[in-house]
Amino acid sequence: MKIIAFGASPSKNSINKKLATYASSLFVNAEVEVLDLNDYQMPLFSVDVEAEIGQHELAKAFLVKIESADFVVISLAENNGNYSAAFKNLYDWCSRINGKVFQGKSLLLLATSPGARGGASVLEIAKNAFPRYGADIKAVFSLPSFNDNFDVENGKISNEEFDNQLKEIVKNIQFQNP
Repeated sequence: MKIIAFGASPSKNSINKKLATYASSLFVNAEVEVLDLNDYQMPLFSVDVEAEIGQHELAKAFLVKIESADFVVISLAENNGNYSAAFKNLYDWCSRINGKVFQGKSLLLLATSPGARGGASVLEIAKNAFPRYGADIKAVFSLPSFNDNFDVENGKISNEEFDNQLKEIVKNIQFQNP
């Protein structure tokens, strides 16, 4: 199984990229490619910019990555209760090329934040929106209070209860999608 994973944040030290990397590492017998959102920086989407430059090559490249995957792991950063501007911009450019951005791929949807809600607002938005854009969401997981529950040095969840929850989710996904 080929997995594409990414944190939907442009932060160089993205906690969501750390969570997506860890979650994707839990899959057995999988080839994992972790993308960096910073590799897909484009001008702010507008129909005027699109008319001027056409479909952006980085959006095309991102869609090729999604197409190459058997499974996608996304950990969403929450900025003011919504997607990060960088992810939303990428999503907007991609949706102009292929309205089914996620191309029917099975998806594990994650979020984390330093706060106790763990990105709950952005997860709700994505759970409702992503299926309309071709995502087959298999599971959703939120890690609250990232700094208290994730061991950055070892790259894994330090809270046993949350770690077991995520491991069980991954196990169930692999059982359904061998």
